[in-house]
Amino acid sequence: MLKKKVSKKDFGEDFIWGIASSALQSEGAHNRDGKGVSIWDEFVTQKNTVLNGDTHYESADFYTHYERDISLVQEMGIPNFRLSLSWTRILPMGTGDVNEAGLDFYHKVIDCCLAKGIEPWITLYHWDLPLELEKQGGWTNRKILEWFENYVRVCVNAFKGKVKHWMILNEPMVFTGAGYFLGIHAPGKKGFKNFIPALHHAVLCQAIGFRTIKEIVPSAHVGTTYSCSYVTPYSNTLKDFKAAERVDALLNRLFIEPSLGLGYPIEDLPFLRKIKNYIEPGDTQLMQVEFDFIGIQNYTREVVAFCVFTPYINAKLIPADRRKVFHTLMDWEVYPEAIYEMISKFSKYKGVKKIIITENGASFPDELKDGIIADQHRINYLESYLEQSKLAKSIYPKLKGYFVWSLTDNFEWAEGYKQRFGLIHIDYTSQQRTVKNSGWWYKAFLGEQEEIE
Repeated sequence: MLKKKVSKKDFGEDFIWGIASSALQSEGAHNRDGKGVSIWDEFVTQKNTVLNGDTHYESADFYTHYERDISLVQEMGIPNFRLSLSWTRILPMGTGDVNEAGLDFYHKVIDCCLAKGIEPWITLYHWDLPLELEKQGGWTNRKILEWFENYVRVCVNAFKGKVKHWMILNEPMVFTGAGYFLGIHAPGKKGFKNFIPALHHAVLCQAIGFRTIKEIVPSAHVGTTYSCSYVTPYSNTLKDFKAAERVDALLNRLFIEPSLGLGYPIEDLPFLRKIKNYIEPGDTQLMQVEFDFIGIQNYTREVVAFCVFTPYINAKLIPADRRKVFHTLMDWEVYPEAIYEMISKFSKYKGVKKIIITENGASFPDELKDGIIADQHRINYLESYLEQSKLAKSIYPKLKGYFVWSLTDNFEWAEGYKQRFGLIHIDYTSQQRTVKNSGWWYKAFLGEQEEIE
């Protein structure tokens, strides 16, 4: 028997506990029942974009197995389920005619959650932009403000009687940085000429989305989510320290500060001066928004060194394996203190009302043996990060919730199916579901059992 290191009681009765997923990563059914083509549907057809040539076309097939998966959420005693809507399943061309079959699917999913006593938390944009809009520039085209507002209106009007909790964008730094600067995610664009306008338009859209939801449902609980990593210098040299400051500004400050009226961190990132070419009259006020909550998504820390060969930021990340520290299969260092530091950092912004950890989890090489997946490393990871979250909450009471990533193993973007983050193992050939030991650990944790086997 294992004694628990941290208890649900430590967080208080009103703390929000949940599990998370996303449409493109788990639904499959990429071209069924009138769904349109997304940028990822096209991106995965290109050579050398996804590990092993994997595609998301079937994945965990949540589209077919949603009732079973939601039943497992209920069986694990998880009261809140974060999921995203597929833009192209609802608006196949991005704008124009609504696909009623798509709306019907999400009505069934939401109804299933509610019938089982599970509260749905809906993310509106989790990286699956309609290809037809990308052909017109996607996030680099200012028309995205109109396209996105229209999409939000369709979704909120459809589900306003059932959904109380909404998230606007998922990790805008990732989908703009990886998709419009590095080119390693869809749509595969590169360079600052794409990144800068995409960045500004995403900042505006997160505010537009908030106002649109509040206009339709004033009582809605509305936020957005940010990826974040605790950034530390590789050495005590001034060059490494300054490099870490620049990376912190890029990874952790770039999207939240303009929404809080603090502007873009141009002083620490001089290349951002070019963003002035895209700021139109009224934008500075338009992008400011008082979210009901912000979601922070933390997995690790980044250790940064000065690098003269990296343009614009003169910094490079030192991988965990090179530093010979314990890390996940993603080569992300297991560094629980990182989540404490991020809760601390975001709590100190005066404009932040409430913080919810909307993603935290780990990928390890899971082995299915005799019907059991003994993923002790994942359990240790979750326990240690929750310990740090407990410590942070005792100092920073803005922390109000925690969602594990993810419900099932799924398509992990450019990493394909190598990475498994789920509390539920998926056999992608048979679609067999197996709850991992970490899933039963989470059930015991939420059930306030003093000991678990």
